[in-house]
Amino acid sequence: MRTSAPGNSQPPAIPRRRATGFTLLELLVVIAIIALGSAGVAFALRDAGGNALERDAQRLAALLESARARSRLSGEPVRWIAADDGFRFEGLPPETLPNHWLAEDTQVSGRRVLVLGPEPVIGPQAVVLTSAGHPERTLRIATDGLRPFTVGPVTP
Repeated sequence: MRTSAPGNSQPPAIPRRRATGFTLLELLVVIAIIALGSAGVAFALRDAGGNALERDAQRLAALLESARARSRLSGEPVRWIAADDGFRFEGLPPETLPNHWLAEDTQVSGRRVLVLGPEPVIGPQAVVLTSAGHPERTLRIATDGLRPFTVGPVTP
């Protein structure tokens, strides 16, 4: 039974179709998540060869500074000599400092002997490291004789 007054009737409701698909906001959120995930993967998969050479160069710079300090402390000259299978420090007790590279493909190109003291000021010296697997990758460990050894790119 109807209780509405005559002329006050509402038209029958049109059935609404249910919306299908995704909204623009949902698509943008998914794209942002995919972009963040792929950026994380790209950073996680950085070039291992370049990192290994950089680690060896930083380590060698620290070892050279340590040997330089030990030479000044003892008053005896210390020489760093590159070998085919690594390197060695002459003038220090055996096993005082490491004598091998962290990466198997690290090689020394050019100068293979450095004199590290015992004078407080030594002459300018540099060593160039390369990666055997990627010869285009090179780093230079150098000092001007006053400042510590630093790692940098090879300049022509």
